[in-house]
Amino acid sequence: MAGDNTAAGYVTHHLEHLKAGSEQGFIRFETWHLDTLFFSTVLGLLMLTVFRIVAVRATSGVPGKLQSFVEVLVGFVDDSVKGSFHGNRGFVAPMALTIFVWVFLWNVMDLIPVDLFPILGQLVGLEYMRVVPSADMSATFALSISVFFLILIYSIKGKGVGGFAKEYLTHPFGKNPLLIPANLIINTVELLAKPLSLALRLFGNLYAGELIFILIALLGMAWTGFNFMSLGLFFGQLVAGFGWAVFHILVVTLQAFIFMTLTIVYLGMAHEHH
Repeated sequence: MAGDNTAAGYVTHHLEHLKAGSEQGFIRFETWHLDTLFFSTVLGLLMLTVFRIVAVRATSGVPGKLQSFVEVLVGFVDDSVKGSFHGNRGFVAPMALTIFVWVFLWNVMDLIPVDLFPILGQLVGLEYMRVVPSADMSATFALSISVFFLILIYSIKGKGVGGFAKEYLTHPFGKNPLLIPANLIINTVELLAKPLSLALRLFGNLYAGELIFILIALLGMAWTGFNFMSLGLFFGQLVAGFGWAVFHILVVTLQAFIFMTLTIVYLGMAHEHH
């Protein structure tokens, strides 16, 4: 594999995206991470297909295992929305379910062996291949910015344009005109912190998880034949990889749950009057 003759080259290669477009300039809007776009789309279609199959085949009699699982999942998300969002849940609950399942599928890709897709990619002429969308900051920010716009929409929907502007200018320090600059600064920082916290928390946890899997895989590079040292490193890689994967299952699920929960909470805060 290109770039894997050294430990640093191996790690760098596995952290590089399959890209298209220009990489010139500080803000690279013209650069597309094709692997992130591909796997995000495929996982989204997989999610929609499974839910569609369950919806079409749903029965009022004894449900199958898949229907039972989906019903439990839908009920769990709906209860989470009820606890934090007190407006009409007609859009928020399905949106929260979509976020939870989609982000979970993004995250669970981190449990796939780190060399599998890069090797498969090279077989078809692709030099780089990363498969964890949530370990790509562009993906986590794209999702969090979508939530940011929903926060603005629900703020205006719940309070009206005038109410939103009034709250933005007078909360939390009061209506005195001299306090408006302080209110603007506080509210702007609070508003921008929401998408930032969503994106960076998800990205940081999954990027770190992916990096640890790559470092564990490096143990296999020390293979020099059937000797005590090589066999010890090989079994150490298996044990470390299995242990981290078991622990990472909790991280994968928890980060999807946190992203969903914070989204619901932020929308609930935006919809309510202070």
